[in-house]
Amino acid sequence: MTFLPPLAELRQRIAAGALTHEALIEQVLDGASAPEAAHVFTRLYPEAARAAARHADAMQAAGVPLPPLAGLPVSVKDLYDVAGETTLAGSVVCEGEAPAARDAAAVARLRRQGAAIVGKTNMTEFAFSGVGINPHRGTPRNPADAQVARIPGGSSSGAAVSVALGLAVGALGSDTGGSIRIPAALCGLVGFKNTQRRTPRDGAFELARSLDTVCAMARTVEDCLAMDSAIADAPLAVRRRDGVAGLRLAVPRALMFDGAEPAVGRAVERALARLSAAGALVVELPLNELAEIARINAPGGFSPVEAAAVHRHRIAVRRGDFDPRVAARIDLGMAVSAADYIAMQDRRRDWIARTEAALQGFDALVCPTVPITAPAIDDLKASDDAFFKANGLLLRNTFAINFLDGCAFSLPCQAPGELPVGLMLASVAGDDARLASAALAVEAALA
Repeated sequence: MTFLPPLAELRQRIAAGALTHEALIEQVLDGASAPEAAHVFTRLYPEAARAAARHADAMQAAGVPLPPLAGLPVSVKDLYDVAGETTLAGSVVCEGEAPAARDAAAVARLRRQGAAIVGKTNMTEFAFSGVGINPHRGTPRNPADAQVARIPGGSSSGAAVSVALGLAVGALGSDTGGSIRIPAALCGLVGFKNTQRRTPRDGAFELARSLDTVCAMARTVEDCLAMDSAIADAPLAVRRRDGVAGLRLAVPRALMFDGAEPAVGRAVERALARLSAAGALVVELPLNELAEIARINAPGGFSPVEAAAVHRHRIAVRRGDFDPRVAARIDLGMAVSAADYIAMQDRRRDWIARTEAALQGFDALVCPTVPITAPAIDDLKASDDAFFKANGLLLRNTFAINFLDGCAFSLPCQAPGELPVGLMLASVAGDDARLASAALAVEAALA
C-alpha cells in the first residue's frame, strides 16, 4: 500500500517548499489511472481539483493560514449529491434520474474548507452490504495483498482503496451498519463513525434513515478528526491524554469475539495486552444485551424495511437492473408490517437505554472491528452462501454500534506483514470527543 503522509507531515513539506498542492494533485490524478486503481473511482474531477490546489498554493505563497484540508486530495463516495449530476449510489437503476440541484451538505462543507475533491468513489449498490462487491461497476481490489485479489469491504469500498493507494488523504463515506469501519479494518486504515446527529445527511442517498451516518476514513485518527471537523462544521473538543494509563476499556467476549479467525484473535489479544501493559484498565464485561440484537431487529430488520421504503417504486419497474443480492434484502423489508416496524423501534429504544447504562464508567468498548480478514473476491462472487455468510460476519460487530446510535473508531492493529485487522473502540451517542481522546492515545500506544 502507498499511503500519502499524514496531514501534518504534508503541511510541513508544503510549508518547507518541498511540495506544492498542485504537484500533489497531479501525482494523484496520474495514480487514479494506474491499473491498481481500477474500479476505485466512478468519476474524476481533474480540473476542479487542480483549481483548488492552485488556489491553496496562491494562499500559501501569500502567507495566509490554510485550513487542514485546503488544496489536498479528498474523495467522495458515490452516495453524495454533486450539483448537476445524477447520484447513482453504485447502481445502474438510477441512470436517467434527475440530476442533483445542489451539493450534499457534507460535500459543500469540504469545498468551503478548500479540499481538492478528486473524484467520486465506487461502492456497493445502494450501500447495501459490508462486502464491497459491485456487479455493475467492478470491485476495487484490496491493496493489502499483492498475491490474492481480496475484497476491500463495503459499502465504502472505493473510498477505502482511494486512501490505501495514496489517492486521497481522506475519504467521505457513510456508515449504516459498518460501511466506514469495515473497509477501514480490511484495508489497514482508521475509520470514524461519529454519532449520527453530528453530521448532516442532506443530499446523501438514503439506505436506512434510522442508522445512516455521514462520516469519513483516513490514515490516522488525527486525519479522521480533520475530516470530521470539516463535514460537521465544528471540531470536537478533544482532550489530549498522556498515554493510555487509567483508560477503562470494556471487552465484551460474548458475540463480538465469536468465530474470530486465529489471525484476528492474535492481533486483537496482542493489542489488548499492550494496552494493559501501558496502564489501561482492560475489563471483561459480559454485556449480555448484545445477544438481544438479532431478536430485536426482527422481523426483517431496520435496513431492509427502510430500504424498501426508498426503493419500492424502482424495484417495481426495474427489478432486473438491481444486483440480485441487494434486491433479495429489499424483498425482506417489503414483507414487514407497519405494526412490526413500530414494535422494532420501541424495542430498540429500550435496548439502547439498558446498554448505555451497562457501559457507564467505561471510556470505550473494545473488540475486533470484524472477526475475519478480507476474503477473496472470486470466492464471494461465485457463491451466494459464501457471500451472505461473509456479509453477516463483517457486519455483526459494527452493526451493534449503529443499533446503539453510538460512535466508534476502527484502528489497525496487525503486525507488519500480516493482513489488516481492525480494533474497534466504541461508545454511546454523543461521546465522540471522549472517544476520540481515547482513540488518539490507543493509536499512539499501538504504534
